[in-house]
Amino acid sequence: MRVDLIDFVVALGLVLVIEGLVLALAPGMPKRMVAALAAAPESRLRLGGLLAIALGVGVVWLMRG
Repeated sequence: MRVDLIDFVVALGLVLVIEGLVLALAPGMPKRMVAALAAAPESRLRLGGLLAIALGVGVVWLMRG
C-alpha cells in the first residue's frame, strides 16, 4: 500500500515538472491552448478526454503489467 502512495506522489511531481517546464520555456503556449480549448466544441473536448484516459490506462497497463 505504501508503494502505491509513493508512486502517486512521484507521478504528481512529474506532472508539476512538466507543467513548470512548459510555463518556463514557452509561457505564451498555455494561454493559446486555453483559448483554443474555450473555442472547441464540447464533443471534441469529450473525445479528447476519453482518448487521454485510454492512452493513460494503456501506458500504466503496459508498465505495470
